[in-house]
Amino acid sequence: MDDLHVSPGPGAPRGLVVPAAELVEQFSRSSGPGGQHVNTADSRVQLSLDLATTTALDDVQRTRVMKALATRLTGTVITLSADEHRSQRRNRVAARERLAALLREAVAPPVPRRPTRPTRGSKRRRLEAKRKRAEIKRNRRRPGHE
Repeated sequence: MDDLHVSPGPGAPRGLVVPAAELVEQFSRSSGPGGQHVNTADSRVQLSLDLATTTALDDVQRTRVMKALATRLTGTVITLSADEHRSQRRNRVAARERLAALLREAVAPPVPRRPTRPTRGSKRRRLEAKRKRAEIKRNRRRPGHE
């Protein structure tokens, strides 16, 4: 297969090019309905990329991607699988598109939170709800307590 091209976006103004040699593809049988050749065709694709050693990312991009995708990593390797198509070729394309979209999104710098303050109405509603809840609990007490 060819190199993986990630389109330009925030964090990667010129885009990214992941060399084909760094991508690892594994094929296996796909689950679900099929047709002829369903038990013989290895149409499911697992696409893996080691983010720690890839030459496509610079150091800043690498730390952003590792932080953004931390929950999806096994060590430093990201693995995606595609089995929605019956054709192995279409699954390979789908896995590559998914990886490109994931990398493009992960490379983007985080959007800083804009600090806001609660409105007067929201403060009033919160305090009113607290008063109602306290009244409900106060009514649960034994009579003659006061």
